[in-house]
Amino acid sequence: MGSNGIECSRKDLQEESVSNNRSKGVLKDSEQTDEVDESAMEYRSSDDQSFSSCYEKEENQKSSSEQKSSVIEVSETKQSSVSSTPKRGLDHCTSAPLAAQGNQLIDDNEIAFSRSMTEKKNSRHDLKIDRLSEREKVIERLTRWKNLIVNLIKIQNDGTVEVDLPKNSPVASELLELSSIEGPSFDLDDTLFYETTKSIPRLNIAILVVGTRGDVQPFLAMAKRLQEFGHRVRLATHANFRNFVKLADIDFYPLGGDPRVLAGYMARNKGLIPSGPGEISIQRKQLKSIIESLLPACTEPDIETGMPFRAQAIIANPPAYGHSHVAEALGVPLHIFFTMPWTPTSEFPHPLARVPQSAGYWLSYIVVDLLIWWGIRGYINDFRKKKLKLAPIAYFSTYNGSISHLPTGYMWSSHLVPKPKDWGPLVDVVGYCFLNLGSKYRPREEFVQWIQKGPQPIYIGFGSMPLDDTKKTTDVILEALKDTGQRGIIDRGWGDLGQFTEATENVFLIEDCPHDWLFPQCSAVVHHGGAGTTATGLKAGCPTTIVPFFGDQFFWGDRVHQRGLGPAPIPISELSIEKLSNAITFMLQPEVTQVAFVCLSYSHSLCY
Repeated sequence: MGSNGIECSRKDLQEESVSNNRSKGVLKDSEQTDEVDESAMEYRSSDDQSFSSCYEKEENQKSSSEQKSSVIEVSETKQSSVSSTPKRGLDHCTSAPLAAQGNQLIDDNEIAFSRSMTEKKNSRHDLKIDRLSEREKVIERLTRWKNLIVNLIKIQNDGTVEVDLPKNSPVASELLELSSIEGPSFDLDDTLFYETTKSIPRLNIAILVVGTRGDVQPFLAMAKRLQEFGHRVRLATHANFRNFVKLADIDFYPLGGDPRVLAGYMARNKGLIPSGPGEISIQRKQLKSIIESLLPACTEPDIETGMPFRAQAIIANPPAYGHSHVAEALGVPLHIFFTMPWTPTSEFPHPLARVPQSAGYWLSYIVVDLLIWWGIRGYINDFRKKKLKLAPIAYFSTYNGSISHLPTGYMWSSHLVPKPKDWGPLVDVVGYCFLNLGSKYRPREEFVQWIQKGPQPIYIGFGSMPLDDTKKTTDVILEALKDTGQRGIIDRGWGDLGQFTEATENVFLIEDCPHDWLFPQCSAVVHHGGAGTTATGLKAGCPTTIVPFFGDQFFWGDRVHQRGLGPAPIPISELSIEKLSNAITFMLQPEVTQVAFVCLSYSHSLCY
């Protein structure tokens, strides 16, 4: 199985049979990282053949008088320590022991066999044989697990992973066994986290963030708060966000990858799994660039000032693949924060998976972890060996492919998604991290006057999401606003919305306006469902319609609908005048606006 792209794992998983060729494929791929000595397998095979042939030969010689010419020597001394167990046996011989003839003068327990004259005096032989037996067991287990995953998943044309778990399937217990290698359990004293009198040293902290501006913004809020406590904080993210970070007076370091390319890839594939051959090279180039930039982000001097920097602690989001390996190489602590669930739970599925049965929710996280790990394993192991000087990692190592063994904080409100009961003490829901950009925002006078001269408008925008047909999407929005008699604010975003054929008084086009200032001016909001945008809309007490493009946006759309804060999500591919009009009508119902108002009273955050 290939290791340089997720597409390889999918192709191999679908094409490999349950034959011996599959076992050989797993062994071969495992040897790339485990450094298993393939000669051990050949050595065993050669020995078995030699043993079999020599044994058969001697059986034919039992009635012959030429047995005295045997190379086997018999000693009657008790000084030789020979076991009476079968292990004392017949390795590397060319004739059977004389004891086979029933010689009454010799006690079987006292037989000592000499080595063949042609045998290498390798005292480690028996140990190799013993280890080989264990290796065969491992290979058998890996093959079995791989077969289970082949039968468990189906990768859709849009790149999402469908996890189908039939009733009474044994796959759950099998994958539970696989996940058990993720590391030891932790017995933590929660009171340690609330000691405010303990002195905390000032640290150099590297924050590694991969994603769009919506992904970066909560970490920028976190960086500002850490800086207020005296830490030196470096926020490493894509070069596109350099000015955004620098304006917040936070040190910046560029990571590889282009968020526009990443967003386009995610939108086309609905996740991290390539949906076609044309997407493979894009994925590979972006992942390689990101991974290779992580170590310099934690160790290189400031690009502008030249001030030395070496991280003493690392904070990262999961898509910054390689974070745990850099932390391992530097010997520093690592803390994961994210705005979407990435820790296995039985309460809801992985946002990148489709799971029709609740019994498969927990397993969906293991499957997605493995698929991602198989896709990046080649890059990670190359990175570990060449850059970090660390040993490579095994093929089926979920411990290094997941974050389940790492302290993790999820940045959303526990009133919207409470902490699952099966998340242990290493995981917590910590609240939203708001940057509070609106306090310094100065809107154009023309915009303020437009807002004030009529009813509260509806906000419609899709942030950093790319659009296949900008004009068609704009026309749908304009017609839906017209049908419902509502005024609207259209946010151009990266999709370049707002290509009007004619101007209208009921619509205002904006660019780069802070949501924490804008949303309180609106009666409802329609957006892509990014975690930060969703949080800001609910904090403002706005009923919400989510038009998801990929990933966790579907997850947040479902959560908003379940809480009665808006209609069911409308995937961007299904957006129509009728559906958007119905969604606007739904949001403006008094009972929905009341629920949103109650949600406003519960809003809270970790960072302000």
